[in-house]
Amino acid sequence: MVNVKPYLEQFLTYLHVEKNASELTIQHYQLDIELFDSFLSTENITKIEDVDYQNIRTFLAYLYDRELSRKSVSRIISCLRSFYKFLEREEVIEHNPFIHIHLPKQEKNIPSFFYEDELEKMFTVSDLTTALGQRDQAILEILYASGMRVSECVSLTLQQIDYHMGVINVIGKGRKERFIPIGEYAQEALKTYIDDGRKALLKKSHEMTNIVFLNARGIAITDQGIRYILDQIVKRAALTVDIPPHKLRHTFATHLLNEGADLRTVQELLGHENLSSTQVYTHVTKDRLRHVYKNTHPRA
Repeated sequence: MVNVKPYLEQFLTYLHVEKNASELTIQHYQLDIELFDSFLSTENITKIEDVDYQNIRTFLAYLYDRELSRKSVSRIISCLRSFYKFLEREEVIEHNPFIHIHLPKQEKNIPSFFYEDELEKMFTVSDLTTALGQRDQAILEILYASGMRVSECVSLTLQQIDYHMGVINVIGKGRKERFIPIGEYAQEALKTYIDDGRKALLKKSHEMTNIVFLNARGIAITDQGIRYILDQIVKRAALTVDIPPHKLRHTFATHLLNEGADLRTVQELLGHENLSSTQVYTHVTKDRLRHVYKNTHPRA
């Protein structure tokens, strides 16, 4: 069996220190590399430098035999490509065998989003006389107003909110910062929660924290906690729709583009490194234009 452990530990340290990768990203990298290491042992490969193109092709077949999605396979291959690039940099190997491996072509799934009438129902179901209701309303407003990721919402601190300028300083992937304007509804919901509901929740834990969103026990909320809250909001609104983690983020981007925002601006607001990540939303707007045309043009 290949002993990747010392190299893996060095690589994870590199991701943390030099790349500012999140803990979740580092966990995924570790699991993917350990999976590859396990595969190499079944192929009787004992040296990391002995891995060649054919071994990787066999590994790809192994991944597809496990019925992994194209997206998962792409993630694993991208991870291993980065790992071997690091090994090449550290002169552990001479050549990166993953360099000529093409990532699987991705399925072009159109992101799901909420229609405006669905959102209006969701904004009316939280009990604003309670601390948890104020918190839930603030989470819903801020996710829709900013398009931030759930993970970014979880880590949001009081210092990142600038009411005077009407912006939030969002810290995204790789610790990259971006400033996002938020409207009056989101600002009002945040102020109500922070000035009232949040103080009530803090009394339950007797802890001092700058994290904005707290759970019922008065400690920092988790990703799963926010997803549960959104699920409950959808149920109370009697909507027969799913709410994947990024659905409000998708809605934010879709509504901006539908109202005429340019793609570059939306890219910056979402914190996408590549424009191609943002372009997926143009499929949504094209579908909407086609729908409007067919339903309104006399000779469509």
